[in-house]
Amino acid sequence: MKILVVDDDIEIAELLEIYLKNEGYEPVMAADGKEAISKLNTNPDIGLMILDVMMPNMNGLEVVKIVRKDSRVPILMLSAKSGDMDKIQGLITGADDYVTKPFNPLEVMARVRSLLRRADNAVQDKTPDVLDIGSLVINKDSHEVKTANGDIVNLTALEFGILYLLASHPNRVFSADDIFERVWQQESVVSAKTVMVHVSHLRDKIEEATNGDQVIQTVWGVGYKIEVN
Repeated sequence: MKILVVDDDIEIAELLEIYLKNEGYEPVMAADGKEAISKLNTNPDIGLMILDVMMPNMNGLEVVKIVRKDSRVPILMLSAKSGDMDKIQGLITGADDYVTKPFNPLEVMARVRSLLRRADNAVQDKTPDVLDIGSLVINKDSHEVKTANGDIVNLTALEFGILYLLASHPNRVFSADDIFERVWQQESVVSAKTVMVHVSHLRDKIEEATNGDQVIQTVWGVGYKIEVN
């Protein structure tokens, strides 16, 4: 997941870059508003923007106005201004959330995860009722999974949640923390092993039902995905 960080303060930009990488995201950096627009146009797979308000050339509010003409990418604004009217102006312009400086980077990461969850839920609401990923057919409404031959794959609610999450975002890699927060609907604490066990059981059931089809792939050191050509 690419996240665009837009801030002319080098120390803040580098701090956010470190924390985003530690969370498994791919930071794309921009030092001002004009560069941010350019980076967004050349990286259509950017999933979220962290955007400073006060910048040279083009400030954050101007960037939001331009972005919102044709994009619903989540925007988290950063500002040294803490007044209510400043926050309201940012949100009215089209930002999704607002954090004041100085900030705790852990809070920013929590806001990022929350905005991405919200965006994912919106995408899933628009996902077709039935997903066909080759050897499996996944029915969102009935929580039923069948093989291409029509055999039912019996999954737990959590296993179905993991499969549906990955299938509704083909080719996207989800970390264990991402999966835990979206499927368990809880903040991740020590989730990697929990997710790993459930993914392992899910894989076993799928491979048994499909004669060895490895639907879920591991991206070592990053997470899991379902690859669709």
